[in-house]
Amino acid sequence: MSEQPASTAFTDLQLPQAVKRGVADAGFEVCTPIQAQALPLALAGHDVAGQAQTGTGKTAAFLLAMFNYLLTRPAATNRSPTQPRAIILAPTRELAIQIHRDAVTLGKYVGFKLGLVYGGTGYESQRNHLSLGVDVLIGTPGRLIDYFKQGVFDLKAVQVVVLDEADRMFDLGFIKDIRYVLRRMPRPAQRLGMLFSATLSYRVIELAYEHMNNPEFVRIEPDKVTVDTVKQVVYHPASSEKMRLLVGLLRSMDPLRSLVFTNTKGAAERVSAWLRSNGFNAEALTGDVPQRQRLRLLEQFTQGELPVMIATDVAARGLHIPDVSHVFNYDLPQDAEDYVHRIGRTARAGNSGDAISFACEEYAYSLTDIEAFIDHSLPVERISIELLPQLTPPASRAYRSRQQPGKRPRSDDGSRAHRRDKKRKPVRNHDANGAPLHNNSASPTQRKSAPERSDTRRTERLTPNLHAAPRRKPTIG
Repeated sequence: MSEQPASTAFTDLQLPQAVKRGVADAGFEVCTPIQAQALPLALAGHDVAGQAQTGTGKTAAFLLAMFNYLLTRPAATNRSPTQPRAIILAPTRELAIQIHRDAVTLGKYVGFKLGLVYGGTGYESQRNHLSLGVDVLIGTPGRLIDYFKQGVFDLKAVQVVVLDEADRMFDLGFIKDIRYVLRRMPRPAQRLGMLFSATLSYRVIELAYEHMNNPEFVRIEPDKVTVDTVKQVVYHPASSEKMRLLVGLLRSMDPLRSLVFTNTKGAAERVSAWLRSNGFNAEALTGDVPQRQRLRLLEQFTQGELPVMIATDVAARGLHIPDVSHVFNYDLPQDAEDYVHRIGRTARAGNSGDAISFACEEYAYSLTDIEAFIDHSLPVERISIELLPQLTPPASRAYRSRQQPGKRPRSDDGSRAHRRDKKRKPVRNHDANGAPLHNNSASPTQRKSAPERSDTRRTERLTPNLHAAPRRKPTIG
């Protein structure tokens, strides 16, 4: 494991002048810990596998190393425009977009053509842009492989490959696609490889050794950026009290920008509906939100126009959202590492923040693992009556309009509840012989004599009358 001083200045690094100008325009002066550890190794031509979370500066680390490598090692003379020199793979559309945005800023003076491909939108426009040729291709695995199999580009001239959020690639089932891409590039010894992951698990390390050239492993403590700079508390509400408590806390704290995490898409939709009906400008970010709307919501949240966003771990993973003042764990995560990922969004670039967690009866079992992972107990806050206001339920029509087509919303106070409107069985108004059945409004005498009639019909069925008319088909009411 490599250890470099965290006070390394960018001016001390051996970067090309064009790259230094981009760094200066971005306002970067001193390296973050992951940059101080990874950049010297990558600039020297070593493959790097780094453990770092989003918001620690890892994106700038691999972009600067990539630009340096491409500028100091010219492309092959027979390279065609449809042969990218560098490939950057990200698990989500939002992360790919963020990487592209940072690459535009830091690579302003390097003169490379950048390409961006991701699913959900712009299929033909992305394809046309890619067919014109790019130097650096940034994208998600599915869309990138789609274009590759169509022959829009090939991977024979790749000099740099970056795999960001490697652990998330496993979680989302992309690892087969990743291996498919890596095996069609030049051998690891003929290219620079960089991999970054929030955790360096066994499977991530195995991937690094499989597709990298003697990688150097660099780490920053997974909870260093988050736990030490975040004020954390936990409340113990009942599930039925969580929505009221969230509203009460938002009203009393009046946070600048809040990110509320739930464990399911349905819960995110319910929480956003209840918050809107009680005076908050809130929206849910889930996998069901169309791409254009996702980008609009993220822009509004980043600009401060949307003060409250509700999200799931999958939808929010990899997003770089600055200046989040409060993180609410409406549902405690079932994975302790996800807790660190969540609360770390309010402690970016050395800032402090607040993380408030709800440990209800459904998810309280996760609290022990979380406290063991962060190596300390969370302070418990008392729930006062002032924090449990009466709420205005969302209008059913407005609520349904935001649901997935064909799915009926659950009506509750924002807590997880069982569905009350179970599918009813069809009511039979006639028996198997076509005779009308008595309804529940029959008199006690009629209901009491029902078993005798039932026994009579059973006897008749056992000794059928061969001269009787054919039986009518039962009618289902």
